[in-house]
Amino acid sequence: MSEPVPFSAAVRARSASAHSSSEGADFMSDLMRGEGSREDYVALVAQHWFIYEALESAAARMSGDPVASRFLSDKLTRLPALEADLEFLIGQDWRDRIAPLPTTARYVARIAEVGATWPGGFVAHHYTRYLGDLSGGQFIARVMSRRFGFETNGIGFYLFDDIADPDAFKDVYREQLDAVPWDAAERERVIDEVLLAYRFNTDLFADLAAAKRTSAA
Repeated sequence: MSEPVPFSAAVRARSASAHSSSEGADFMSDLMRGEGSREDYVALVAQHWFIYEALESAAARMSGDPVASRFLSDKLTRLPALEADLEFLIGQDWRDRIAPLPTTARYVARIAEVGATWPGGFVAHHYTRYLGDLSGGQFIARVMSRRFGFETNGIGFYLFDDIADPDAFKDVYREQLDAVPWDAAERERVIDEVLLAYRFNTDLFADLAAAKRTSAA
């Protein structure tokens, strides 16, 4: 009899296609190829602020949950870095100059909903965002640094100074996923929520592209 597939491996396998679609979205591809502008990058950072404000507010609410709390770590907190980036990129009045795009508003609403009612759903979004930041986010930081001359200011969001070994951190995170006592039905629900999180990301890139076309018209 074959060994059961670890839950973390199942999540990665089942979300691989959605992950690729999100990474390959035209807006992000252009930005990574050097065809996007500094303004495009700033627009992305602005949307991230709304997403992480919702996610880290949900984390505070989930801190007493016996399952969700296993995944929480101050080392992952991104909101202060995002706010410093936005002040550098836009100015001290950045809060008055950004607004959520339609997909961002839906994304934020979903994070708020599961963050108040469903630990597994919260973990799905937490996993999708933070493990992605610890993986591809490091590459994004290097590209943006080369392209726009950023050192620390402007890309602080991607710099996890308190995590010396991102790969080791991710391994521990996946071990925690494997150890969660969810039954098969709940694991399916969590995977579905991970796929939803990736769809939000892909749709957000489409929104950013559409907003760029509108501003250029």
